Amino acid sequence: MQNWIKFLTLFLGSLLFAQQTTFKFDFGTERTENGFIPITSTSKFDKKTGYGFMDISGLKSVDNGGNALTGDFITSDKPFYFSVIIPEGNYDITLNLGDSKGISEATVRVENRRLMLNDVKTKQGEVLEKKITVHVKDSIIRNQDGTQIGIVKLKPRERKYLHWDNLLTIEFNDKAPKVCSVIIQPNTKAKTIYLTGDSTVVDAQYEPWASWGQMLPYFFVPNEVVIANYAESGETLKAFEDRHRIDKIWKKIKPGDYLFIQFGHNDQKSGNSIKSGYRKRLKEWILKARELGVIPVLVTSMNRRVFDENNKIVNTLDDFPDAVREIAKEEKADLIDLNAMSKTLFEAMGPEAAKKAFVHYPANAYPNQPMALADDTHFNTYGAYELAQCIVKSIVDQNLPLKKYISKNYKNFDPNKPDDIKKFRWPESIFMETLKPDGN
Repeated sequence: MQNWIKFLTLFLGSLLFAQQTTFKFDFGTERTENGFIPITSTSKFDKKTGYGFMDISGLKSVDNGGNALTGDFITSDKPFYFSVIIPEGNYDITLNLGDSKGISEATVRVENRRLMLNDVKTKQGEVLEKKITVHVKDSIIRNQDGTQIGIVKLKPRERKYLHWDNLLTIEFNDKAPKVCSVIIQPNTKAKTIYLTGDSTVVDAQYEPWASWGQMLPYFFVPNEVVIANYAESGETLKAFEDRHRIDKIWKKIKPGDYLFIQFGHNDQKSGNSIKSGYRKRLKEWILKARELGVIPVLVTSMNRRVFDENNKIVNTLDDFPDAVREIAKEEKADLIDLNAMSKTLFEAMGPEAAKKAFVHYPANAYPNQPMALADDTHFNTYGAYELAQCIVKSIVDQNLPLKKYISKNYKNFDPNKPDDIKKFRWPESIFMETLKPDGN
């Protein structure tokens, strides 16, 4: 009987925790700020408690004394991941990073390597408060009253992704990440930018693959805007409908939000005719978005790394980019011409240097990789970062309403002058896989 009561108490406690949306975690030792949950180096994730570290090996609790909240911290010599069971939605996360008696250096990502903070350095004895805004999702499609009416048809490989696991996961990375506290609060007011697309947009979980979608949050002001990336590898406009991904968005999106639409790579190869399928669906999405008070933004697909004998990019996307441009004009919709900007960017790099933006690596560059990787469609983190800057540049140059939400992290990017790859920083995550994403 006692065991049953204990089980019931734990179950109900876990159930209540799962519905909770505000959390205050004090990282470090058992010396804890009032009203905060203590998180130590042994706080391994447990479904019963609803929070904890994915892996506690290598974690260190350091206590410098003084302030209970900022005087101690958790750190590690390798990337570490903190997860919380939390309902889907938008959340503001306040982080205290630093060392009251030393220096620190941290890069923060969430879910599937979604870039939020990059190379945050603190001076000797400094603790900085940083804020990020994160979209957490699940695969259930709900009515306004919360009743389940459907489900997104996930692919088998998606079931391992951190963004479908009913958790919020924060990745702490870099040379010396020192985390003093984490506060999580719901954000119901931020404009949400929903991203739809394929493997060139998706939040890629594994190194060395990456997309512009997972870099985009870094360039927007937190609290005001949040990026909700629903793209998936291998998808066409039709597949996005068939798997109910767009249905999930239609049920969640609200007036004033944005819907970014970038398809073409897979539609081109699916036998889906531009006239009968692609154009029709694209126009239907635009109409539906506007009926819901949502702003549709069309994005042309970026080029592949295919050059001619004069070192000029060859169009491998048939008439799909032109179709998007035409529809944008016909429907008076905002257009981000990533196809044109990527042509400028890759030609500025040149055929050989452009490999540095794509997944081109010699054999054994990554674990379990006996063969060289030579992919001229999918990007690494550097290439994805450059393309994300192209997206932001278009928003700024066209003076689109989103311009006022661009953060100071954006530095007037010029595709004619790509960033020096030697100066690009991306401390790698622990998740690595050389299996190519779906689609090409």
